[in-house]
Amino acid sequence: MARVTVEDCIEKVTNRFELVMLAANRARALSSGAPLTVDRDNDKNPVIALREIADETLNLDDIQESLVKGLQKHVESDELEEEDLEMLSAADAYTGELVAPEGGIPAAQAAEGVEEGGDVNLDAESEGPDFSNQDINEEDE
Repeated sequence: MARVTVEDCIEKVTNRFELVMLAANRARALSSGAPLTVDRDNDKNPVIALREIADETLNLDDIQESLVKGLQKHVESDELEEEDLEMLSAADAYTGELVAPEGGIPAAQAAEGVEEGGDVNLDAESEGPDFSNQDINEEDE
């Protein structure tokens, strides 16, 4: 059994941090049941991963790609999902209702009793609770 040193692997992967990430990812893959490309020789998975990197029995680009996919949280897609399309069509239909009439007040504000200039029309009917019959001096029990 030949002893694997980091110097053997640094010739293949020049960045030590990248080497650690690649070897750790490969060791996890070996633990999950990935096939070995070198003899086990009673070694543990991290040592086998380093030996595979040093012997160049693996394609390092494939390991790096699987590492990136494993760490990636969100995958951007260029296609709109069905839910997004429904939201866009609903927004288009909704914006058609908010067009201001000739009086200058948007329809939503006119329905709420807001006059032109932002003043509130107090004569407009309110759907809120009616507190006019309660005595102000009542104490909560």
